[in-house]
Formats: sequence, C-alpha cells, structure tokens
Amino acid sequence: MRYFPLFLDLAGKPVLLVGGGDVAARKFALLCEAGARVTVVAPRLGAEMTEALGRGACKHVAREFGASDLEGQWLAVAATNDPAVNACVSAVAHAARIPCNVVDDRELSSFIMPAIIDRSPVQIAVSTGGASPVLARLIRERLETLLDGSLGPLAEFADRWRATIRQKFADIGARRRFLSWMLTGPVAASLRAGRETQAETLTRRALDDAQAMPQGHVVLVGGGPGNAGLMTLQGLRALQEADVIVHDRLVSAEVLDLARRDAARFDVGKFVGGGGASQEEINALLVEHAQRGEYVVRLKGGDPMVFGRGGEEIDTLRRHGISFEVIPGVTAALAAGAYAGIPLTDRRHAQAVRLLTGNSDEQLAQFDYSDLAAGRETLAFYMSVGRLVGLRDKLLAAGVRPEMPVAFVENASRIAQRVVTSTIDTMHRDAQAAQIKAPSMLIIGGVAGAAAEMQWFGRGIAASGGAA
Repeated sequence: MRYFPLFLDLAGKPVLLVGGGDVAARKFALLCEAGARVTVVAPRLGAEMTEALGRGACKHVAREFGASDLEGQWLAVAATNDPAVNACVSAVAHAARIPCNVVDDRELSSFIMPAIIDRSPVQIAVSTGGASPVLARLIRERLETLLDGSLGPLAEFADRWRATIRQKFADIGARRRFLSWMLTGPVAASLRAGRETQAETLTRRALDDAQAMPQGHVVLVGGGPGNAGLMTLQGLRALQEADVIVHDRLVSAEVLDLARRDAARFDVGKFVGGGGASQEEINALLVEHAQRGEYVVRLKGGDPMVFGRGGEEIDTLRRHGISFEVIPGVTAALAAGAYAGIPLTDRRHAQAVRLLTGNSDEQLAQFDYSDLAAGRETLAFYMSVGRLVGLRDKLLAAGVRPEMPVAFVENASRIAQRVVTSTIDTMHRDAQAAQIKAPSMLIIGGVAGAAAEMQWFGRGIAASGGAA
C-alpha cells in the first residue's frame, strides 16, 4: 500500500494553491468545500478564480511562486501548466515536510486527490494510487448510484443518538443490532421521506421498550416491465438491503439478480385463471415478516400503484402499525409504448391515454369508448388477451371503426419482445394466430399504426397473424 488513506481536517487551515487556471479552479473548489483558507499564487487568474477572488473566497498573490510562499502552510497544491514551477513547489514542500499534490504527476506528489462521494458527514474516497484516475471516477460513479442523498442526514441522526444508545445498551452485540435496525428500517425510511420528527419518535419508542423486537419495514417496489436497466436507483437500493423479498411472477430473473443474495425470497405470483398466493396470504406474509423486525421488499412487476394492488397492501400495513414506503416503477404501458415505438399521446392521433384492465367482461362493459371512437385518445389494456372477442364487440358497438389500428406488445422491453399489429375487427384472430401470451399490452388507437415503422427494439413486427 503506497498511499495511506486518511481524511484531513482543513477547516480554517492555511493552504497554498499555485496556479490560477481552470485546473487550479477545480482543486480550489474542493479545498473551499473543506473550509480551507486558500492563498493563490499566480501571475494571472482565469475567469473562475477571478470570480472567487471577487467574492472574497481566497487571497491572491500576483507573481510567480517563491519558496517563502510555503511558510506556515498546512498543505500545498501545484496546478500550473509549467512543469518546472510544479517541480519547484514539490521540492520545497518535500523539504519542509508539507504535504503536496502536483496535479497529474504522482511522482512529484506526496499525496494524491481521490475521487470523492460526498454524503456529508459521510464521505467515501476512491483512489487507484494514481494509476488510472479515469477508473477511480468510474468506480465513484458506480458507488454514487448505491448511496442516496439521505445517507448524510442519517449519519447526523445516528450521531445525535449515539450517547443515548451507548448508555441504553452496555452489550456491544445488542447495541449493534439496535443500530442496524435504526440505520436500515423505518427510522431510515422516515428520514428519506423528510419526516425527522417521526424518526425521532420511532427511535425513542424503541429505546423505551428495548426488550421488544423493533418493528420491521415494508417497501413496495416497482420492478418495471422486466428490463433490469429500467429499475430505479431507489428500487435497486431497496433490493440490496432487503432481508425478505416477496415477488410476483412477472418480475423477471434479470431484476431478481440485482437483489441481495442472502435475502429470503417468496414467489407469490398469480396466473390467469388461478394459482399463486391469494392477496390475503400475501398481506399476511408482509405483516408476519415486518413484525419480526425484518426489512421486507414487496417487489411487483411494473408499478405497485398501477393495477398492482399496492393500495390494498398499504391498508393492511397501516392497520397493523407497520411503516412502509413506495418506490414507483415503469409501468408496462409506458414501456410497451416506448420500446415498440408507439407514441401514446401523439397529438396527431390522441389528446389523452387511458390505462385499463380487461380481465373480466363486467369491467369491459363499464368503460366509455366514445373518445376512442372520435379519435381523441389511446387505450392501453392490461390483462386483456383472454377477453378480445368481448372487447371487440364493445368497441364496435360504441362506434369505433373496425379498421382502427391495434398493437400487441409481448414482453415489453425484454429481449424476447414481440410486436403484432392488427385492427379492431381482426385482433382476436390475429392474436390467436400469433399465439400472444402474457405478459402483453394491447394498445388501441391511431398511434398504434406507428408501430410498423417506428419499432426499434426486439424482434420485428408481425402483422395480420404473421410471425417475425
């Protein structure tokens, strides 16, 4: 290990920055964030440094570097475009035993600047020992996606309670279990939601009744249409923290592969015509594991609040006093439109889009299709493949043109995506000929005619029962 990692307190300390150009400005910004008192030595200043000087953020010495400039400094940074000046700064700093960084020259540097993930007071520094700053940046970007903005407030919250928790739990193991609950469960969720008072109340109650098992937490996560790249960052973070994952059949293996490896998994998927766990059984499962103090992710295909029964599950959790949060996902209609090249609200064909479910004749009979008939909207049907004859009859009876375009999008956004185009009059026959299966979306309206030309993903278009 050539470089010893440490975090240096520069607040209020004098620091020398040699150079006034763009590179120096980037280093100046970091030093200012750390609270350093920066003196800039440079014959001229660029625009950024001139602006900083104008607002009193630094002191400027308008000349070339001299050895005396390092007297009394805690740290030095050389950021000029003159190698001789940089080498001189390095030599004088080394002789005075003052830490020195020469930008883009690790051989002249006694310390190097890391790539920084800042969730103050939490900070993560990434270094490749100067071997590849670009790789350090790429690693930083990867870590940025895993650490949300609530990490800093969470650390500050834990610090405020540190002494109380230490006093309450003399046993280190018990203290660690409590802190683990506080940092990953409902307290952390409350802080993410901006509810600090609620976080304080939860912590106080748990400490007052330390013998009872702390309450767990449930997160309803939208797994999207199956393409793992469409998962949200918050959804990914929840999957990687979960103790228990309760997932639907439509959640793809690709999405499940993102989850924490040692999490307990329950497949409660429902199938058309029956099978899988009932909603009551799912509700009971969520409550049971949350009451054990576990972090539970209820992972649903698409979005939890769009035909996902998220409201029913929230009602159950509220009745049992269990904290929860909801992380939305890309619902199937949006994914089907985007990945099949169907603009759902193309103003030339529709002023609105309606999301409907067609899994019963009674539901189909309740809908008003007059705006579709007038060419003013797009219909996006979920779970409708088994009701195509009844849907066709309802649409024709409402005055919808028999030749109005429709498109079936099967496995939207997944590698196996397939698009079949048809019309109102022939959609039942064409769906049978193409053997359309769930998960599939049915999109009806003038916009569906665009699929034949605008589809850009997956297998090619099949029309009138053809296969692609």
